[in-house]
Amino acid sequence: METRTLTGAALDAALDDVARLRITVFREWPYLYDGTLAYERDYLQTYRDSPGALLVGAFDGTRLIGASTGTPMEDHAADFAAPLAALGLPLETIFYGAESVLLPAYRGQGLGHRFFDAREAHARALGRSHVAFCSVKRPDSHPMRPASFRTNDAFWQKRGYAPLPGVMAEFAWKDLGDAEETRKPLQFWMRAL
Repeated sequence: METRTLTGAALDAALDDVARLRITVFREWPYLYDGTLAYERDYLQTYRDSPGALLVGAFDGTRLIGASTGTPMEDHAADFAAPLAALGLPLETIFYGAESVLLPAYRGQGLGHRFFDAREAHARALGRSHVAFCSVKRPDSHPMRPASFRTNDAFWQKRGYAPLPGVMAEFAWKDLGDAEETRKPLQFWMRAL
């Protein structure tokens, strides 16, 4: 397995594979995402439009088996920027780590660390002082929550990230089995570089 940092045309060329990967991985708890390729192409347009965007691809041979993305905070969706603006940090100092998705068979092999290392290096190269991301919040009593589920909180904390108390975003997507999109709360995490 190898990871490659993709920007510009190489990033653009990989986005349909990222879309398919997001649809597959985000069907799992806690996202329960019922995605479509059309929705994904629209969502991923941010990465085409932002000159500071980053895609870290994990490959098994030529197959994309994992991906981690990010953009300068001011280039990402306003739903994510607004809660951070209230902190008093200029958005131009924050790099937003949008998602990390990895097929289950490849987890636990260090790729998550490679994803974070690459995003943090990219943020530094852009002159950013902070990296932030969101995690979806679902109630523990949710009927689709697997009994064996464990959060990534310990991993994120070891990487130096901490949840920002009271700093939440909301974003809408269609859950598996639902007829329409609903808004979900997302907890911001951040660290200084």
